Amino acid sequence: MLNERAQILLKTLVERYIIEGEPVGSRSLSKYSGLDLSPATIRNVMADLEDMGLVASPHTSAGRIPTPRGYRLFVDSLLVVKPLEERQIVELSEHLHPDNPQRLVNAASQILSQLTHFAGVVMLPRPEGAAFRHIEFLKLSERRLLLIIVTPEGDVQNRVIVPERSYTASELTEAANYLNQHYVGLTFDEIKARLKQELTDLRQEMISLMTSAIEAGSEAMSDTRDAVVVSGEHNLLDIRDLSSDMERLRQLFDLFERKTDLLQLLEASRRAHGVKIFIGEESGVVPLDECSVVTSPYEVDGRVVGTLGVVGPTRMAYDRVIPIVEITAKLLSSALSQH
Repeated sequence: MLNERAQILLKTLVERYIIEGEPVGSRSLSKYSGLDLSPATIRNVMADLEDMGLVASPHTSAGRIPTPRGYRLFVDSLLVVKPLEERQIVELSEHLHPDNPQRLVNAASQILSQLTHFAGVVMLPRPEGAAFRHIEFLKLSERRLLLIIVTPEGDVQNRVIVPERSYTASELTEAANYLNQHYVGLTFDEIKARLKQELTDLRQEMISLMTSAIEAGSEAMSDTRDAVVVSGEHNLLDIRDLSSDMERLRQLFDLFERKTDLLQLLEASRRAHGVKIFIGEESGVVPLDECSVVTSPYEVDGRVVGTLGVVGPTRMAYDRVIPIVEITAKLLSSALSQH
């Protein structure tokens, strides 16, 4: 536990470092902290904070910078968040009016990037519960079918199926009608478990078609290739803290390209209540060791379906970024629920 004096000095140090990007010395701490302390006293407190792992001394300067642990204490206990002005919220909402879910997600990602000047990331809605709202089969050729899945959020997924035999248009309609009448509202895993038990009254070839459809549908819903939208990653090229290490920057852009690790991080954030912040190595993703990720889950009709956030340097204005992420999540939730 830090006493009040140490808390004020740590808060001042983090705030000045975020603004200036340079190690903070005793003179700046004395000037901006509002405390009437001698330089010797300030240096003693800084030495204590360094022993606790909250600040560090770069070799080239007598000043100090916050460590990830120092940032964490600052964010958890000392940060005063600045709420967005009503005018800013109205402007945000104008960019997120009810629309196609994919366009809404793209818009949210771009807004996060534009407002923070970092990378905006949004995980596409991933339904937990109802797996589909409607299913159709479209015959592409004698042995190739297109499975069309409409999700509860209105998104459309397509998969090509190559069944063991050819099916007539009436058989395809019969199979689709059966699935739509009996299994809407169930996950694909639940449907697979029930197919074996409940389809004894159907012909074996129809059971085979439906089983193939459910397998393809399950793959479609779990496909992560395009599950995260990233905007503004080029902004990170202009940030000195990141651009000074080109190898780390290359790894970061590889992360944005592959998206798998990024998706896992956003998935973990779905269970958070409100804004969650990963600072440096807390993310468990090596390319993000010099970054902070600020995330918030978003909902459709009160049910969490995804996560959005911002990727930037650890030296970011958390007081400004946090409300942007929080409000964007609420506005996206509202727009998707109205869609």
